Amino acid sequence: MPSIEENLKQVTAQLPKGVHLVAVSKFHPVEALQEAYDAGQRLFGENRAQELIAKAPLLPKDIRWHFIGHLQKNKVRAIMPYVSVIESVDSVELLKLIEKEAARIDRSVDVLLQLHVAQEETKSGFSVDEVMAAGEAGELTCYPHINVCGVMAMASLTDDMEQVAQEFDLVRRTYVMLKDGPFDESEHFNHLSMGMSDDWPVAVKYGATLVRIGTAIFGAREY
Repeated sequence: MPSIEENLKQVTAQLPKGVHLVAVSKFHPVEALQEAYDAGQRLFGENRAQELIAKAPLLPKDIRWHFIGHLQKNKVRAIMPYVSVIESVDSVELLKLIEKEAARIDRSVDVLLQLHVAQEETKSGFSVDEVMAAGEAGELTCYPHINVCGVMAMASLTDDMEQVAQEFDLVRRTYVMLKDGPFDESEHFNHLSMGMSDDWPVAVKYGATLVRIGTAIFGAREY
């Protein structure tokens, strides 16, 4: 079996310039993350708050932790000292709470707005109509301790890459509307996080700047 370092080299060699890898490390042990770190990886994605706050103190301080799962409101305070980017902001209420907790410890945090474009109802996120309405109402741009840096989305879990392409295209078009609209004066709104181990090449075609890849790097999850 190839090592984590070999897997990382293989994945990063395929990524175009300007596309950054978030190594999805959920359910994998600290030793595996350290191996990826030693191979040069600095962006890691976790989707459970308790796992992030357990791992972060044990690993190098220059890791940039991306929180990529559904964020429960009662976990915002716990992750705030560690997280660099919260990719999964799915409501205005969550934005307000992140602002409150960031202000409490006097720091700024980067976030992405999660869009719901997949067919599965279980996935979270703003609909396109909801995010555009929130933008027009000024509810996305009024937070001194938050930098809204772009959008994040997951495509449907399907082998139909044509459907996946249509969903990523919708995300890209929504990103452009937001960038030309409420975020037209933002220096931060530059990122499109979409694409995972099975569909990241399609995501890159539609403008992804961040891809979230776990299995292709770390192998099957260790539950």
